[in-house]
Amino acid sequence: MPKLERPQPPVFERVEEERLHRKQRLAAAFRLFARFGFTEGIAGHITARDPEFTDHFWVNPFGTYFGHIRVSDLILVDKEGEVVKGDQPVNQSAFAIHSQIHEARPDIIAAAHAHSIYAKAWSSIGRLIDPLTQDSCAFYEDHALYDDYTGVVVDISEGQQIAETLGEKKALILRNHGILTVGHSVDEAASWYFNLERSCQAQLLAEAAGRPRIINHETARLTQSQVGSHISGWFGFQPLYDRIVRDEPDLLE
Repeated sequence: MPKLERPQPPVFERVEEERLHRKQRLAAAFRLFARFGFTEGIAGHITARDPEFTDHFWVNPFGTYFGHIRVSDLILVDKEGEVVKGDQPVNQSAFAIHSQIHEARPDIIAAAHAHSIYAKAWSSIGRLIDPLTQDSCAFYEDHALYDDYTGVVVDISEGQQIAETLGEKKALILRNHGILTVGHSVDEAASWYFNLERSCQAQLLAEAAGRPRIINHETARLTQSQVGSHISGWFGFQPLYDRIVRDEPDLLE
């Protein structure tokens, strides 16, 4: 069979172009979260590291509905939690969590967290997901459990604990809270979030229906290498990006 040549993430010559690209992807991710019902009042945040000021990140304004967010609505927050671009406030929880993740993981560009329904339900069980399906194998040996809940995250110290628990993995289950995913691009972080939410849903359904058969270790590891790479995460977002930009082009404003 001929070798499949997948598209590759773009490379930019100018930092301004890269910044705009990240912001466009970020706005699209918020619209998609709204489209798929990953909204819960004022909860949830997705961040993208600025390509020039790498200790700053772009994030949604506090209290703005995901389905209304445009590129021009995004705010830039520095390492002290000050909004340096934009005129809207930042969610305190977003800063407490994301500032520490971005500091601990210089390799990542983006992190995504929301209170989607199946993630919340699965998080209350306090377990990692099992390799039950090809899709869930993306997280095999590559996600962690933050096995604590003390209320809304507002302290930097808890953000540090969350970052330490995440370690070098791509995803985290926050017990009694929800899920968080990271990536080497906004595209990847969002793609893993969609996948993990659906994997939580699949496991809840499977366990409700009976006794699911777990994929064996060797096969799960192989499948993880096939579907769980950075490029796989990035590529999985591209059809969704095309869809939302075609349906809601105002997000690019």
